[in-house]
Amino acid sequence: MNPAAVRLCSAEELNLEKTLTCGQCFRWEKENTAWIGIAGAVPARLWEENGSVWLQSPDPGPWRDYFDLATDYRTLAHRIEEAGGYLRAAAAEGRGIRLLRQDPWETLCSFLLSQCNNIPRIRKILEVLCRNFGRKIRWEGRTYCAFPEPEVLAAQTPETLAPLRCGYRAEYLLDAAEKTAGGAVELEKLREVPTEQARACLRTIRGVGTKVADCVCLYGLGHRDAFPVDVWIRRALQEHFPPDFDPSRLGPAAGLAQQYLFYFRRGEKKEPRQTDGSGKNPDRKNWEK
Repeated sequence: MNPAAVRLCSAEELNLEKTLTCGQCFRWEKENTAWIGIAGAVPARLWEENGSVWLQSPDPGPWRDYFDLATDYRTLAHRIEEAGGYLRAAAAEGRGIRLLRQDPWETLCSFLLSQCNNIPRIRKILEVLCRNFGRKIRWEGRTYCAFPEPEVLAAQTPETLAPLRCGYRAEYLLDAAEKTAGGAVELEKLREVPTEQARACLRTIRGVGTKVADCVCLYGLGHRDAFPVDVWIRRALQEHFPPDFDPSRLGPAAGLAQQYLFYFRRGEKKEPRQTDGSGKNPDRKNWEK
């Protein structure tokens, strides 16, 4: 028997399309009007109907935490909007995006594989990784694959990971698995330490630079002050912000600002940089105060 649908929240609180396509995660698929995916070993089906987000899952328990529904996003968004200019426009466009609270191990592996890669290929590599090494879970007539544990990947070799076709990134996965399974990197404990300390520990893993570390901090460890800079964020910063822009001034709203900027900049048409008539970017004034 299929589980009954459960109302998760309002569609204003959580926009599924924006949140699940905004570079945080790679294992959700849209089928017609519903999103199908798995977090940990729990599959789910989510959809929007009559202004609400609805959920079907064999275990509805984890999903409020996964979508960070206990956090007051209005206060965070207000802090971003107060910065004005481009950030205010990005916040208006990105309303409904939430920061996913994902498993840190899966997040680490996902962003190690994301380097110099495109989203379709990242998704394919993760699909093969989970199919080959993850535990199989049957639900609603389909098979889902849990993300393989660190101990499982630590037992692999570059040869056994060859079907992933992830090239040099296989060595990164193996090093991450060995350090995580062996206790050199204790991911759960990194939730409780300052972001700088978590970032420094993550960077002891081969292939983890500042951007990957910040992605893991933000999307896997819950450090909302982390601000990953990828190509889209870099373009937004170069085009609309002064060179001394410091996202740490946004405090715990910095990570949400990053998602708003990512969503907004990717959706923009390529247009000339705007000025206020003085030749300066109008956003610059907000960060020179």
